[in-house]
Amino acid sequence: MLSPIEISQYQSDGYVTPDFRLPDSILSDIRTSHDRLIAQHPEFADYCPALLAYDTSFLDVARNPDILSMVAQLIGGDIALWNSSFFAKPARVGSKTPWHQDGEYWPIKPLATCTVWIAIDPSTQANGCLRVIPGSHRHQQLARHNRNQADGLALPLELDPATFDESDAVDITLEPGQISLHDVYLFHGSEPNRSEYSRRGMTLRYMPTTSVYQHDQSKNSLGPGRLHLSQRTLYLMRGADRTGRNDFSKKH
Repeated sequence: MLSPIEISQYQSDGYVTPDFRLPDSILSDIRTSHDRLIAQHPEFADYCPALLAYDTSFLDVARNPDILSMVAQLIGGDIALWNSSFFAKPARVGSKTPWHQDGEYWPIKPLATCTVWIAIDPSTQANGCLRVIPGSHRHQQLARHNRNQADGLALPLELDPATFDESDAVDITLEPGQISLHDVYLFHGSEPNRSEYSRRGMTLRYMPTTSVYQHDQSKNSLGPGRLHLSQRTLYLMRGADRTGRNDFSKKH
């Protein structure tokens, strides 16, 4: 469980790195599943925006009771998982993730998600760890984003540089098995991996079921076919659907 201090940090800064680590056995299973995914779909060697569309074994991680208990402390006990991604960042070729807010992409109303970011390898400054602007979530609003189609970017939308001061950024360095949790409005990004070591990170996207995932309102696809946000399958993790309007029957 998160301590009161950790909960307070999440509320104040928009993120927290709890005193928690997944066991090596779970990390080994994740690595095996990811290796299998890449063998079958080499196009995802750097970034896969929709793991569950291709391999539902990753759901075992999402159902981890310790992770779910921490998320429940932050967004309430009625929780749906609507996505899981993998940011692999291979050695020397891993792409940059531009500064952005997750909610700029997502068709959720009211906008709410807690993202769990799991380090599969050491995540360091040298290999492109997650960077955040503490407190940038507090207004609970989306800032201006511009489209950036430059090569070497994991995502196409980028926060307007006039909306924040990058000198305020904090690096989230993690050892394998450690996690961070962050708010849907938090400003964050990461640099490319120029090191000799991979930086694999897996994300779990949980929303409270007081929100609705609007499959028909996906404005940014993040890819065709099963990668499109309109194709996401929702999984009820705990509690009940408080709105009664989330579609859990839709399958990839």
